[in-house]
Amino acid sequence: MLKKGDEQYDDLRSFVYSNHSNMSDELQKISGEAEIAMKKAINHLEIELTKIRAGKATPSILEGINVDYYGTPTPISQVANVQVLDTRTISIQPWEKNMLPLIERSIMAANIGITPQNDGINIRLFMPPLTEERRRDLAKLAKSESENAKVGVRAARKTAMDELKKLGNDGLSEDLRKDLESDIQKMTDDYITKCDALYAKKEKDIMTV
Repeated sequence: MLKKGDEQYDDLRSFVYSNHSNMSDELQKISGEAEIAMKKAINHLEIELTKIRAGKATPSILEGINVDYYGTPTPISQVANVQVLDTRTISIQPWEKNMLPLIERSIMAANIGITPQNDGINIRLFMPPLTEERRRDLAKLAKSESENAKVGVRAARKTAMDELKKLGNDGLSEDLRKDLESDIQKMTDDYITKCDALYAKKEKDIMTV
């Protein structure tokens, strides 16, 4: 019996691919779409973790927050000068004064846990010190975002597996289907590991006083 790793098995797999170009294209599409979906889950996790402040002033807290700039959603950093004045204070000075209330509303709507202070020229964000309890709460929030990302990764895996089953009904050999399912599972495991690594890094940042 041929098995994965045997030269004959690899030859057979190559034969199947070369003689079923349409099937091969479909398999590549399934794998590609699964990875795109998993990458999106990771990218979203990175953005959400950035929003969880660890008590230190950093421009990254504004990442993912857009402001309506003449009808176009635009990152705050592209319509204003963002500076860290000290470990607790961020200053935002718009290039155009009329952007002040728009930036202020965007920050409020983003619900980052900080109330912007608008003095008519600048917007300042003052980072309150974190208590131990608050740090634990933020770590739990980071954990929740990580778990949500894992749900997205696993959903992409399920979609891919379902598509492979359909191809099995359309003539894809069982051995090749199982082989490709194994590839999808490995991809899933890799992205789950990335979720865990991002969470672990964020948790350390949050809990470090």
